[in-house]
Amino acid sequence: MDYNLLKKEWEYNCLYHEIKKSMKKIAYIILCIGLMACKEKKDAITNEVKTTKTPEQWLTFEGHEENSKHIVLISGDEEYRSEEALPQLAKILSKHYGFKCTVLFAQDPSLPGIVNSNYGKNIPGLVSLDSADMMVIFTRFRALPDEQMQHIDNYLKRGKPVMGIRTATHAFNFKKESTSYYKHYSNNYDGEKSEWKGGFGRLVLGEKWISHHGHHKHQSTRGMVAEDAESHPITNGIKSGDIWGSTDVYGVRLPLPDDSQPIILGQVINRSGEYDENDVFFGMKDTDSKIAKENNEGLKVNDILMPITWTKTYQLPEGQTGRSVTSTIGAATDLMNEGVRRLLINSVFWAMESSVPDKANVDLVGSYNPSVYGFKADEYWLKKNLNIETLK
Repeated sequence: MDYNLLKKEWEYNCLYHEIKKSMKKIAYIILCIGLMACKEKKDAITNEVKTTKTPEQWLTFEGHEENSKHIVLISGDEEYRSEEALPQLAKILSKHYGFKCTVLFAQDPSLPGIVNSNYGKNIPGLVSLDSADMMVIFTRFRALPDEQMQHIDNYLKRGKPVMGIRTATHAFNFKKESTSYYKHYSNNYDGEKSEWKGGFGRLVLGEKWISHHGHHKHQSTRGMVAEDAESHPITNGIKSGDIWGSTDVYGVRLPLPDDSQPIILGQVINRSGEYDENDVFFGMKDTDSKIAKENNEGLKVNDILMPITWTKTYQLPEGQTGRSVTSTIGAATDLMNEGVRRLLINSVFWAMESSVPDKANVDLVGSYNPSVYGFKADEYWLKKNLNIETLK
């Protein structure tokens, strides 16, 4: 027997089994690597789905209780930064008083979750009015689709409380050739529905868009309590001179209709400093004290003071009666003034027929640095890419 040959065969067999074991280990390692790679790919896909989910199209601030009253705040104006003002107002109402608040925004349907105040035909989330106890509206010249307008119309027909801020006097604007079922809401409506002459502003709030009474961006507004309103609950904690805003007084037709009651009158104030386009108040200050005689068109502006806040009972045809309150002061920059904030908070309580605090807590919630008011080009909103979630 050739022992050398047997030895070599034995060595080859040993080598073969070692290689076979190594191959099994390598195969196992390759399998593990493959499984890990698949998991990573699956996680990546999952993360991608998460990052591409539909963003929030409105904000919700929960109330202190399960059955807290629900306030819906509707922004959508091109000029006075309602998209900044209303989230802050909602935070105050939610944190300090426990209301549930939903804030809605104008958006291009192709970019959901991104504010575009120039887009006048879409405000998602109006269905929330179906369960609302209060509506705060701060829109300008909107032409919303019928399926969205229906929620506003149904709300008003139920006679539920409304507060309109600044441009809400001209909240809607449909073209004459519009086929909208709700075109009678238009600011300048003068059609066959005679009770709707002047649109939503005139019928519900008491006035439509008329004019700038003060010189826009040059004459500010100081609020004076109307003589017959000194004991009105809306003036709780407010005295003449407490209210100030760099936005000018709006003109209205006097007397206001029906049972409208002026609460705060607007004194037109001249600036003491130079115009400054880089300043959030355009160079005006709350310490400015010179009462104006005329505006830039020569109109005497302080002989008869314009109401800047008033109350009214409204009723849509075939609807129930309800309370409305209007404040033509209330731009985002106006909310930097404590008196303005107290005025708006008091008005919400009054409209809902709730007890108005003697001196409402209106401390700002979180950081609040509102933008200067003014119209912006469409490109501005695309570049700004203002994500609604960041306004919370």
